[in-house]
Amino acid sequence: MNIFKFSVGINKLNKWRLLKLLFTLVYFIYIIDAMKIFNTRGERKVKINCGTDIIEIDRIKDSIENIGQSFLNRVYTENEIKYCESKKAQKYQHYAARFAAKEAVFKAISVLLQDKYSICWKDIEVINDKQGKPEVNLIGVNLKNIEQIDLSMSHCRQYATANVVVILK
Repeated sequence: MNIFKFSVGINKLNKWRLLKLLFTLVYFIYIIDAMKIFNTRGERKVKINCGTDIIEIDRIKDSIENIGQSFLNRVYTENEIKYCESKKAQKYQHYAARFAAKEAVFKAISVLLQDKYSICWKDIEVINDKQGKPEVNLIGVNLKNIEQIDLSMSHCRQYATANVVVILK
């Protein structure tokens, strides 16, 4: 018996949506367990917002090749451009992963914003720490109740994905 029988008829896009959902759920469960957000009486101690995004790398590549520097300057900070350009042949994968990360961050913090237009692409910066772990810097965004932002990004030849967990005070 084929254990993957349920996948008959599901196209590639739906498989990616299922993978995205599974990735989000597993990451969310991990964070809940790691943070021990419930006390011994079952009362909630913190609030968690999640955001996730997936994008085709070719969409970012086409935008960079067709629109050029104006696209890069509108979406990415100088630090992000410098990092992605240093990746040479894989630069489009890194640009796409950062684009997905910005989208995921926006989804996670949008409920905290008074106006969704009060934030722009470059207000969310994705950089790597000394060990290479991606970090989020919110530039010019005053959201005092954010305690921590955890980011996970991944990419393959065709897709880049990002998952964000925002822990609120």
